[in-house]
Amino acid sequence: MPKLKLKNSKSALKRFKFSGRGKISRLNVKLSHFNSRQDSNARRSKRGDKILSPDNKKDIKNLMPYI
Repeated sequence: MPKLKLKNSKSALKRFKFSGRGKISRLNVKLSHFNSRQDSNARRSKRGDKILSPDNKKDIKNLMPYI
C-alpha cells in the first residue's frame, strides 16, 4: 500500500518566499489600510520584504515539505 503524500500549505506558499541560500522572506504587516495615520518614515520602512529569523525556519519547512 503506497504512502500518502504530504501537501504544501497553500497559505504558506503565498506568504513566504525562499531565497537561493535558504533564507525565508515575508511581506511586512499592516500595509493594507489606515496608513495615513502613520508618519512617512514608518510607511517607507514597510516597503521591502523582511527576513525571518532562523528560529522559525523549522516551522515554515513543516508547512512546505517539498520546497
